[in-house]
Amino acid sequence: MNSKEYISSGILESYILGHASPEEAGILECVMKNNNEVREAFEEAQKTFEMLATAQAVTPPSDLKSKIWAKIQQEQNVELEKPVIPIQNNVQKVEEEKEVQEIKNTKSSSWKNFAIAAAVLFLISTGINLYWMNSQSKINDQLVKVESERKTDQLAMQNMQQKLDVFANPNMKKVVLAGVDKHPEAKATVLWDSNSKDIYLSANSLPKAPEGMQYQLWAIADGKPVSAGMYSEDKDSRIAISNITNAQAFAITLEKKGGSEVPTMENMYVMGGV
Repeated sequence: MNSKEYISSGILESYILGHASPEEAGILECVMKNNNEVREAFEEAQKTFEMLATAQAVTPPSDLKSKIWAKIQQEQNVELEKPVIPIQNNVQKVEEEKEVQEIKNTKSSSWKNFAIAAAVLFLISTGINLYWMNSQSKINDQLVKVESERKTDQLAMQNMQQKLDVFANPNMKKVVLAGVDKHPEAKATVLWDSNSKDIYLSANSLPKAPEGMQYQLWAIADGKPVSAGMYSEDKDSRIAISNITNAQAFAITLEKKGGSEVPTMENMYVMGGV
């Protein structure tokens, strides 16, 4: 196909009107760069189409511009009037929500204050109860101690009264036992009821008996020693330790606990005649 046939194929008019395919448009643009005849024909066709468009153009009405401007202003006024009511509603809504939140905060604060006050009262009450319980415990301990001391004093008074009764008995014969040469500081007293023949012994001046040992009283009758009872501090001067009908003298020896059948002479502490 030569240049004239290509120009007369109608591709130029299709390109100007926008009906040419991408391939056709690409080929035409390439041809116009290398073929002056085709390019001049294209420019001539383009001018022809512009002249036709100008000749067939329609002049718009003179008031068209003012009508369009009036329409734009009317729409703007409508847009400006619409937001007024929603804005006022939003402000009121915000104020109402703020008041509701303040009421909630006030109630929450009141409950917190009430909880704090209740906790403080609980701690004070607990402290008072603990103090009262501690004081009550100390008072109870003091009462127990006083009661124990009272019983101890009462028992001591009873023991003392029993000793006084024994010493005050007019039938009671007193036999003083003096320390032997080995124990010159030792001494004791035998109280012998002449009626009942009961024997009481006051020996709290003797040294404390060692562990496993005990003092034993002997009655000497017709030159023979006879056991007259075992001594213990709880019986001192108030509880009879034996009953002796005949004795010319008394002596005390230190024996194994529970007593011995015969006196241990080297352990004799005191001796005295009736």
